[in-house]
Amino acid sequence: MKRMHIHMGVDQLDQSIKFYSALFGVPPTKENEDYARWLLDDPCINFAISTKSGKQGVDHFGIQVEEEAELEALRAQLKAADLSLFDEGETVCCYARSEKSWVEDPSGIPWEAYNTMEETALFGSSIPGDTAASSLPETRGLQATDVTELPSGCCG
Repeated sequence: MKRMHIHMGVDQLDQSIKFYSALFGVPPTKENEDYARWLLDDPCINFAISTKSGKQGVDHFGIQVEEEAELEALRAQLKAADLSLFDEGETVCCYARSEKSWVEDPSGIPWEAYNTMEETALFGSSIPGDTAASSLPETRGLQATDVTELPSGCCG
């Protein structure tokens, strides 16, 4: 199953948790001092908010898959469309260990395709397996024609 992912940057996490809990009718599935996530089945979405984005509003979109084979199929689909894809590989981001790839739409909005393997106690790490609580580089600046550098933002 695939699940739509939206990550929003917010400046007041507590107020935003209250708002989105009312909007969705349920509390977050995961909550930390700088991050909250709702895994909803109706609509089928992974909606996350954090104060790590450095801005308010949409940070990035994504498609979360449940199986490695689904991620490989999605990567193949994007490559077949001649879209420049950055395979980030395994990383720690948004309190989870995931396998990720990134692409930008024609307007420069970053999209991630990813499979989450497990939850973690850290928001992010710039090096797979690193235990430092740092965020990955920003996804901004990813060029659709030439992706050669690490995208610049893990969920924030």
